[in-house]
Amino acid sequence: MSQLTARLRKKLPGLEFAFPAQRREPLVDAGHIRSAVARFNQVKGVSDEERTKGLRRILDAAKKFGVDVHDTTWRDLKKPGK
Repeated sequence: MSQLTARLRKKLPGLEFAFPAQRREPLVDAGHIRSAVARFNQVKGVSDEERTKGLRRILDAAKKFGVDVHDTTWRDLKKPGK
């Protein structure tokens, strides 16, 4: 995973994040995508609709960067032990 400095993070367009309104979980490379999947259940203050859209962004980015994501709903990602 590449280092994403605060300065570079600020320059990213909103759609480069799983949760653009909160600017949470950047999706700039395979490492960040894996991190977004692992931390998905830790994101607070987002609606079910935002979670659905966030997962869609993660899945699209995962496909782009060749990352396998086996869960297809955000509820699967929120299961304990994931």
